[in-house]
Amino acid sequence: MYLKNLKSIVFIILITCSSLAIAQQSFVDSNYTPQRINKCIELFNAGQPVYYKGAQTTGGYEEGVKMAQTWADYIVYNMEHRPLDFSRLRDFMRGLVDGGPTPSGHRTPTVVVVVPVLGTDTVSFMGSSWIVQQALATGVHGVHLPRARDPKAVLKYVQTARYPVHKQKIDVIGEGLRGWGSHGFAAWVWGLDEEEYLKKADVWPLNPNGEIMLGVKIEDPHALSHAKETLQIPGLAFAEHGPRDFGFSLGYLEGRADPPVPEGVAEAGDRVLALCKKNGLYFLDNVLPDNVKKRVDKGVMIGAGSNKQAAQVGRVYTKREMPW
Repeated sequence: MYLKNLKSIVFIILITCSSLAIAQQSFVDSNYTPQRINKCIELFNAGQPVYYKGAQTTGGYEEGVKMAQTWADYIVYNMEHRPLDFSRLRDFMRGLVDGGPTPSGHRTPTVVVVVPVLGTDTVSFMGSSWIVQQALATGVHGVHLPRARDPKAVLKYVQTARYPVHKQKIDVIGEGLRGWGSHGFAAWVWGLDEEEYLKKADVWPLNPNGEIMLGVKIEDPHALSHAKETLQIPGLAFAEHGPRDFGFSLGYLEGRADPPVPEGVAEAGDRVLALCKKNGLYFLDNVLPDNVKKRVDKGVMIGAGSNKQAAQVGRVYTKREMPW
């Protein structure tokens, strides 16, 4: 009986994988040519959700080479709870370039760094703002800010990520703070000459030609109480409610991000999603193979959870043309 059941399970998996492969072939443009540096921005402009995978460690060159052909659109490089080592991040980016291009033809997947900086207040943020700038100097395509409680700190976050040559909304944000000399290696990672990098290294969608995505984590009740003001700040691209940390703030120790999430967490997600829609931001949340269609229909545009099968199901559901 056990062998019979096992054979049935294997058969179902093979049929599912085969169906997904056939479905991909029917939608994918085999002659696809990338239009932008940042693969995720290109997909957002096409109305497509994106899917991420976390780097397993704060990896260096070898992990970069290995992840260059990842199934994911977006790699999370998490320095929030892991060692802050920019030399390894720089090597990781070099490995991505050497292992590329991606199946879509992009030089690298999109890489977003979760920084060990908190958006709790302007003084503490500015004391750590160099971390955002060091991360961007390695050629990553975005930054994600934890504990985005204070809208004024988030405003400084956007200002910190910009060069002073970019002028959109400087009456609100202030003049950009990135400095000359931060762009040489990053330009090589993007495959651009240095002048072209300086033109494109700005926050999208505020600058339609920008290639940098800034995100915030509204991951506790303090941040949620100011989310209305925070998420209307120009220069942000995406947001999440950080279900594990939000639940942790409410006293839950399990760290759940998939249903059933603790009481209060889903409501926080709904509020952040509504504010994202109102302000033209992209909402990040976990997806699973059995709920990704429903989550996409609801408004999730960044599928978290590092779930390859969920990404496959979602891409077929939205009839994605870009190869993966």
